[in-house]
Amino acid sequence: MNKALLALAIGGFGIGLTEFVIMGILPDVANAFNISIPEAGHFISAYALGVVVGAPILTGFGSKWPANKVLLVLMLWFTVFNTLSAFATGYNSFMVLRFLSGLPHGAFFGIGAVVAGKLSKKGKEAQGIAIMFSGLTFANLLGVPLGTYLGKNLDWSMSFLLVGVVGVAAVLGVKFWMPLLEKSSETKFLSELKIFKRLELWLIILLTTIGTGGFFAWYSYISPLITEVAGHADNVVAYAMVLAGLGMVIGNFVGAKLTEKFSPLYTVTLVLVLMAICLSINALIASDKVMVLVMTFIIGIVTFSISTPIQMLIIKASKGSETLGSSLNQSAFNIGNASGAYFAGLPIAMGYGYTSADWVGAAMAGTGVLIAIGIVLLKKSKSKKVALSSARIPE
Repeated sequence: MNKALLALAIGGFGIGLTEFVIMGILPDVANAFNISIPEAGHFISAYALGVVVGAPILTGFGSKWPANKVLLVLMLWFTVFNTLSAFATGYNSFMVLRFLSGLPHGAFFGIGAVVAGKLSKKGKEAQGIAIMFSGLTFANLLGVPLGTYLGKNLDWSMSFLLVGVVGVAAVLGVKFWMPLLEKSSETKFLSELKIFKRLELWLIILLTTIGTGGFFAWYSYISPLITEVAGHADNVVAYAMVLAGLGMVIGNFVGAKLTEKFSPLYTVTLVLVLMAICLSINALIASDKVMVLVMTFIIGIVTFSISTPIQMLIIKASKGSETLGSSLNQSAFNIGNASGAYFAGLPIAMGYGYTSADWVGAAMAGTGVLIAIGIVLLKKSKSKKVALSSARIPE
């Protein structure tokens, strides 16, 4: 494997670990700071807000320097503030540190996706991006269970010290394995902002926010679905998370293969259709102890098949400002994280049960399909205009 791509994957592993491990140790963090679990949930939101804010800003500042140096600084930042998170003394300090820890997330993945494509052989760009995102999927398979175990059996702070250790490994990987690269972008940042005038870009951001929100609607409430609806013991949740993580690892590379065979837009549309179908089936069979675990694995495969094609889709739509567009997609993912959990929680709060989260997820994925169709129609309209323009004969 290309060592530079491996360095990006290690960084992705650390990012996936810090983003998702907090969900498993939330009660422990709440107890440590003497706050309620809903209040502790603010730490998840603070990190997501950091991603949304940091992605365009840090990408803009970083565009002036070689991409390898920018990636190194982003990983250093990530490592420092995640390590400091382990030493937080209360609600306020941990909130600030979680926000600061989230700032480099979107820029690292955004710039990293463009770099991964450039480091790959021609025609294999999707595989390169998939290797980077494999770190995120392996974090769900291995890192999050380990981090949760350490946090629950030793101390919650050990989870973030583990993130710090992974961060150091990522820093060393980027430092010694990443070749000297060109600037992240040759275009001035203010000029790059012109991509916001592109309707297609906004539609893709909306597609990412709503479509992937379907995944988070399911994933946010997977624990009570397995225990309260299917009737499994609490300890089964950990095994279910491993099943979901294994599915994500497989799905990540399935998505890359599909993208190489078909177009990114076609792949994204297909995945969202399958996501809507699988979440609907899951809502119907959730009370079956065996089938709910089978579907957990299948949904993991389907949902993470979207990561590579949707990243390539926005990179292509951001021609001339690829790194900015790529990082904006990471902001959209995190808005999808927050919105998926929020909208899925509404019917649960109304008393419709935990399966209602899956129906919300299916509806969000279905809405994503409609947006994808809108992008297809927009592209066809543009193609017709170009064809008509080129067919005109000057007088």
